Amino acid sequence: MKRIVALSLCMMFTTLCLTAQVFTSPDKQLKVELSNNGGLAFSLTDGATTLISKTSIGMDLQTSTGTINVSKASIVGKPTQKTVKEDIAAPLYRQTKYSTTYNLAVVKLNCGVNIEFRIFNEGVAYRFVTTDIKGSYKVLNEQAEIQFANDYNSYIPFTTNSKKPEAMAFQATYNVAPLSRQRNLLAFLPATVDCQSAKITLMESDLEAYPGMFIEVSGKSLKGYFAKYPRTTSYYQWRKQQYVTSTEDYIAQCTTNRTFPWRILAISHKDTEMLDNNMVYSLATPNRIGDTSWIRPGKVAWDWWNDWGISGVDFVAGINNATYKHYIDFASKYGLEYVILDEGWYVPSSGDLLTTIPEINLPLLVEYAKTKNVKLILWCVFNCLDDNIDAICEKYAAMGIAGFKVDFLDRNDQTAVEMAYRIADKCAKHHLLLDYHGIYAPTGINRTYPNIVNFEAVFGMEETKWTKNGEQDMPLYDVTFPYIRLQCGYTDFTPGGFRNATSKDFQPINNNPLTMGTRCHQMAHYIVHESPLTMLADNPTIYESEAECTRFIATLPSIYQSMKVIDGKMGHYIVTLRTDNKGNYYVGGETNWDARDITLDLRFLPAGTYTAEMALDGVNADHVATDYRIQTLTVTNTDRIPIHMASGGGFAIKLLKK
Repeated sequence: MKRIVALSLCMMFTTLCLTAQVFTSPDKQLKVELSNNGGLAFSLTDGATTLISKTSIGMDLQTSTGTINVSKASIVGKPTQKTVKEDIAAPLYRQTKYSTTYNLAVVKLNCGVNIEFRIFNEGVAYRFVTTDIKGSYKVLNEQAEIQFANDYNSYIPFTTNSKKPEAMAFQATYNVAPLSRQRNLLAFLPATVDCQSAKITLMESDLEAYPGMFIEVSGKSLKGYFAKYPRTTSYYQWRKQQYVTSTEDYIAQCTTNRTFPWRILAISHKDTEMLDNNMVYSLATPNRIGDTSWIRPGKVAWDWWNDWGISGVDFVAGINNATYKHYIDFASKYGLEYVILDEGWYVPSSGDLLTTIPEINLPLLVEYAKTKNVKLILWCVFNCLDDNIDAICEKYAAMGIAGFKVDFLDRNDQTAVEMAYRIADKCAKHHLLLDYHGIYAPTGINRTYPNIVNFEAVFGMEETKWTKNGEQDMPLYDVTFPYIRLQCGYTDFTPGGFRNATSKDFQPINNNPLTMGTRCHQMAHYIVHESPLTMLADNPTIYESEAECTRFIATLPSIYQSMKVIDGKMGHYIVTLRTDNKGNYYVGGETNWDARDITLDLRFLPAGTYTAEMALDGVNADHVATDYRIQTLTVTNTDRIPIHMASGGGFAIKLLKK
């Protein structure tokens, strides 16, 4: 009898372990089916369509009592499920506040680890949580292999460093091809797969004290890969930039039970819905710094891209006080909030941020800028700031410096991610804002530390300084990356180049750089991109000679109340609508190298009369890329405006409430 009972219990337990657990989105459209038959895995269906046939997930943990293979663990009991609605305050984000609803499922495993799922109408996220592991432990590896139902077309940004693929600036154009024909090379996030009925974008959120995810393409699958924990490091002499020279045999070390990063599968049925997705921000740890009223968004007169190339002045232009006073005067004249001192204000090879070069007198520049209602931001290398962060923050906060543009992290192993959090926390305590350059794509840290007001992680306009004609197609990239990369958050693209060139005329020039596409294509960036701290990349001499366009972009808001793509197709064109807190509307549009005609339907406007100030491609912009016209109309929500975008063109429109 006892043997029969024992056998029955064993059969019941086995049945429980092998029974699939089903979780759905609030609208019932998305369905996640989790099983542990041969290893933890889930499928994902969208209505009647299977998007992902199997996602194998797991972790290997080395604890004081042995190794835990989470993938082989058994599900214990019935998962807890509930519907959660959150109202999220989002200072400096693409919308100042929003509400989100998701279904939460917590799956308990028999190894001291839980899996949490959050299923939104717009996607699925999961993470691991250790709940009952004693003492410190190491994560040897994490498994995440997504097997798509078919050989779908994919948009993959591959590493730019084939010799050390984990060490690069996370900026590359997308290789567009079916999964089976993608390159055999490490790639970084975000990446998008076009499943025909929907697009899936792979991202991560709440990346803290843990390495970021890379991906490898294998057949119809994307497989997660994680940088190993650094054992030893050294420095590149030119900038004293830290780099990894050897690694441990694990990816992370942990001192207590913790939550791990969210893995996100964002789902969009239309290209115009892709930027409606807020999952990265929603899943991140909320604000840790409290009051954010001191964080001032704005526009920046920037020196590096234009190579300090001012002319018509009575001093030698370069990294010196006279040049920066000139930039400050320009910023003040056009109402720009900031001037950046980029690389060269301290000796880069020294890594000493506390000592300026003799040609720079920072206290004098800060006081001069103060009289002009302008603040200064200082460029530096991540580890050089981190190495002496207390003294640096104390000195420059007391001096009146607004913050730092922090560059050349160029990795996302655990110690690099910890550095990004450590710097954000220290700078917040001193009311210093941060522009994270040379870093991985945003993973929600800007929700946790809102003093981080921008990130690079984009193939930005700086690349045009050395990109040969035909090597890269910037107008194509400009109407592709907003759909994918902007789902993660802000981007420091550094727009505003006014030396504009057609496809035929473009060539790389370092000290007088050109941009691919028209003047209005550049002006549209200020509306299409999400960027609370955005550059005016060209030099004051050029901007003064093009004062009409300069005033137009300088008077656009730096942050908006809402953001919506109202027309477009990824890789072809994009039209973005934004609003401010005064009842005004802004529309920016860009096209690839194909000239394009659209009709802007103003039915989104409330009742009333608006003044439309429109920057449009000129009639000759197809072969003279600097050609534009500014046109002013009185409009209402019954109007339809025909717009022609030239090859590589665009437009920017202000709709100002009368």
